[in-house]
Amino acid sequence: MSNDEDTLVLLPDEDGDVQLTLNVNGHQRKVTARPTQPLLEVLRDELRLHGARSGCGVGICGACTVLRDGAAVNSCLTLAGLCADAEITTIEGLDGGEDDLSPVQDAFLRHRAFQCSYCTSGFILALEALLLRNPRPTEKDVRDAFSGQVCRCGSYTQIMAAALEFVAGESVTEESAALESTAESAAEEAAARESSGASVAGSIADELVPGDAKAGGDQ
Repeated sequence: MSNDEDTLVLLPDEDGDVQLTLNVNGHQRKVTARPTQPLLEVLRDELRLHGARSGCGVGICGACTVLRDGAAVNSCLTLAGLCADAEITTIEGLDGGEDDLSPVQDAFLRHRAFQCSYCTSGFILALEALLLRNPRPTEKDVRDAFSGQVCRCGSYTQIMAAALEFVAGESVTEESAALESTAESAAEEAAARESSGASVAGSIADELVPGDAKAGGDQ
């Protein structure tokens, strides 16, 4: 590693690797990486932080989104070697205080704004980045922030319903208000179906399993 007044140059070792110290989720982490290795690979393979997902690999789907100095970036396109002086935040590093979840994570959970959840961390961090630079965004701001995020399951209605909690009230359109109402109804119906399914399963078990067997008695 060599230094001049303005530039930090990372020199590879005999194996062609460079030694990096990254600030990830508030902790200094020493890693070994190739000069051209994406930050995503370092986070997942070296640091075992799997919240950033490998999706398209070309910066289109947003599944790999992390925060770099508070801005959302595609970690599949960001070289780890260029992040030595940056503060990196992954989904694992969001600070929710005593409640563990951040307000954005809590909103996504309450609105069930996910299905397979592969894209969820990317959407959450994209919204977190927006709120860092604009605490009271408009609906258009939210849609613009989500323009680089793809949900393959199509859970956009629930995702927008969660995000609209952070939008200034006067900027929410009637269409989005209707979407939010639809999402809330869908969440309630899903919860009812789960409860009903559990009740049916319990009834079937009561019919199929003898009472003394359930009680642990000898046959």
